[in-house]
Amino acid sequence: MSSQSATSLRRQPASNSPSTRILSWGCYPKTAHLHVHKPAWNDQVPQILQAASPGSLLPYGLGRSYGDSCLNAGRELIDCRRLNRFLAFDESTGILRCESGVSLSDIVDMFLPKGWFLPVTPGTRFVTVGGAIANDVHGKNHHCAGTFGTHVSQIGLHRSNDGLVTCNAEYNADMLHATIGGLGLTGIIAWADIQLKRVAGPWIDAESIPFQSLTTFLDLSRESNDRFEYTVAWLDCFAGKSLRGIFFRGNHAGDAGRKFHPRRGPKLLFALPGWALNRYSVKAFNAAYYKLHARKPGATVVSYDRFFYPLDAIRQWNLIYGRQGFLQYQCVIPETNLEAFEELLDRIALSGMGSFLGVVKQFGLAPPAGMLSFPRPGLTIALDFAMRGERTLQLMQSLDEVVLESGGALYPAKDARMPPALFEASYPRWRSFVPYIDPKLSSSFWRRVTEAQAQ
Repeated sequence: MSSQSATSLRRQPASNSPSTRILSWGCYPKTAHLHVHKPAWNDQVPQILQAASPGSLLPYGLGRSYGDSCLNAGRELIDCRRLNRFLAFDESTGILRCESGVSLSDIVDMFLPKGWFLPVTPGTRFVTVGGAIANDVHGKNHHCAGTFGTHVSQIGLHRSNDGLVTCNAEYNADMLHATIGGLGLTGIIAWADIQLKRVAGPWIDAESIPFQSLTTFLDLSRESNDRFEYTVAWLDCFAGKSLRGIFFRGNHAGDAGRKFHPRRGPKLLFALPGWALNRYSVKAFNAAYYKLHARKPGATVVSYDRFFYPLDAIRQWNLIYGRQGFLQYQCVIPETNLEAFEELLDRIALSGMGSFLGVVKQFGLAPPAGMLSFPRPGLTIALDFAMRGERTLQLMQSLDEVVLESGGALYPAKDARMPPALFEASYPRWRSFVPYIDPKLSSSFWRRVTEAQAQ
């Protein structure tokens, strides 16, 4: 592997900083942490691990998990954002070695101009490599590329009791399988080898197609999966089981005969008042969004950032939901139980708490890359709901009933209140994962969903 070094950073000592509050992207729950460690170099991580008490630490990246899987209330975090160096890149194979604090945005900025892109990307580029592995993130191409972890061939893992461990298909393969989707609990990722993919340029041949039923959505998905690398749909949550929405699909394109200029959108500077997002404003937005795209369906060429990361154009868009924050509900429902999917949509519509960021995707048949990976065959839906106290929590509990009865699952990276029983049903192998947890690591999420069942 030929070396391609990142910009050198001056060596600084690790630092501990008291923090009254570190928030996840959903700004809920509100938690305080005892300390935040900020190592500048990987060789400082072992001393932090050795000095820690059992179950007191959790690695933290850019905080884009929506709930408490990136939080460790009342305990300590290791902020990995300064561990953000490119270590090597093989230009003949596209294998990149980088530290865990490198963001997906860093990778795109560095390597897209050279003709390489991420093998899998979620809906935001502001995620660290460590976070992408820990949550085994998925994207619009799951039906043909699987999850991010599928393209991670090797990692270096700091363990409090084993030192720096290399994990790949030949050595410590089980630990690699546990770390992918392992919620940051198996150790601190020092570096990872990621297989990038060749692309012709920063453009996407995209199409948008309106649909007005679940059957039409499924027909579009099945027809598109063989011809399009990327497929996803926006849906109008107020439409109920009729599932009105817009289906998007696309493939990488050439240079499109024009020069690419990255977008830099506006930034929200403060949380909007709670009344700004209500049943009427969300319903009006959904109707206008559908009408806009239904009026002009068809093919066009768009930039990759507009196609993959539309919300990144509004920096700190999470503040739209106000000071109380929001909850995202992402689940997967088996396709053998489409009645449950329709029931889920009906309950959301009847609640009057519809989301303007509803997304639905048909997962592919790729086997899970990690022991606790979320994607599995079925339909996944992701919805954002402004936090309105008990009313919102009751809606979530109502949706839980449908998911549990259908044999579905919830996504830990998006969760802030999943009950232990639903976690048990979603991830029945979690007890087999426990031996791989580093004894110095824990998280708010893990304690919430497992402590009662582990006793």
